Amino acid sequence: MNPLAGQLNESIKAGNEHVYDMLSTLGKEIYFPKEGILSQSAEAGAHAKKYNATIGIATEGGVPMHLGVIQDKLSAYSPKDLYSYAPPAGKPELRTVWREKMLRENPSLEGKTISNPVVTNALTHGLSIVADLFAEPGDAIIYPDKNWENYELTFGIRRHGETVNYPLFTEEMTFNSAGLEDALLAQKERGKAIVLLNFPNNPTGYTPGIKEGDEIVAAILRAAEEGINVVVVSDDAYFGLFFEDSLKESLFGKLAHLHPRVLPIKIDGATKEEFVWGFRVGFITYASEDKDLLAALEQKTLGIIRATISSGAHPSQTFVLDALKSPEFEAQKEEKFQIMKGRANKVKALLDSGKYGEDVWTYYPFNSGYFMCLKLHTVAAEDLRLHLIHNYGLGTIALGETDLRIAFSCIEEEQLEDLFDLVYAGVRDLEKA
Repeated sequence: MNPLAGQLNESIKAGNEHVYDMLSTLGKEIYFPKEGILSQSAEAGAHAKKYNATIGIATEGGVPMHLGVIQDKLSAYSPKDLYSYAPPAGKPELRTVWREKMLRENPSLEGKTISNPVVTNALTHGLSIVADLFAEPGDAIIYPDKNWENYELTFGIRRHGETVNYPLFTEEMTFNSAGLEDALLAQKERGKAIVLLNFPNNPTGYTPGIKEGDEIVAAILRAAEEGINVVVVSDDAYFGLFFEDSLKESLFGKLAHLHPRVLPIKIDGATKEEFVWGFRVGFITYASEDKDLLAALEQKTLGIIRATISSGAHPSQTFVLDALKSPEFEAQKEEKFQIMKGRANKVKALLDSGKYGEDVWTYYPFNSGYFMCLKLHTVAAEDLRLHLIHNYGLGTIALGETDLRIAFSCIEEEQLEDLFDLVYAGVRDLEKA
């Protein structure tokens, strides 16, 4: 093992041996080189005042070399904020501003110790970093039966984790914290579990209420008290899009400092929060009472980044930072929030109006995010999906035998009634066939 990796491991052990035990083999072996091209370039940047012949970019006139056909379109930005490599951890000011935003929007983090957010290539990259650092073949990866399919690829196929699902909802259509707890306690012999919490949930658009949130935290605490090391990942892709009475902050805050056997990790980003999906700017943040442990985890995270993508895209980070600092940012974001909330409320009003009846479908609870799901009673979801796309020109997502996901996020409010009329017509067509 490289001595640098060993030093990081010793820092983690000294801070919390349970966290060291959570690391995968790769997680224990990975490190960020302190001696090498990056470190030598950084040293040259600080001290080589005459010539700096270290960095693998081209310069001209003291700025990064660039083409006019590109810079002419981006003339509001300095070439140094577009063309040179961003640091592997991301632009320092962007990390600081995002951390301030996180603390402001999550009051339960007050008094808690968290790492400085590290920039990722959006949320999938953040999740893959967690998988690389913590998932070993056979580890239990716990998440509900209604989930984003990429979890299976990221933790199951890539890292050979064992998927453990539990029903998302109880019979009363509240979050199934008892199911989560049972899934956790079943890992006592393994002594380790990785839990994925995704609120607002994709595909259902559901965020638990405060009481349900407390039950989730209590379930994780009980598992830790039973001797299970729990890596808890808050996948906060749709954070902030809370339209009704639900949690209004990430559970990351309540999980921070919960128990020595619990390592909370927050994965979030500008992609959906700030409506910049193609920019691919995300963040990964850790919580622990030990600052040296957090610093070591950050270095291991940078090691994964260095070994995979080297660093994130610089222009995207510049654009996001510029937006976050703009005095118009909050007002513009609120305007888009209200549009999204109006669409969600319109969908709920349509489904509650009695227009379609409950014989063909019911809907899973939704109060946030981009999506909602119908539970079909009389036809198969895949049959309906194919019928709708080929006969009505309407695209939806079939999930399992009964569930049909509809993204109201990309449908104008005045078009939603027509959309559901078409879905209803499609169901009736198939019933007659």
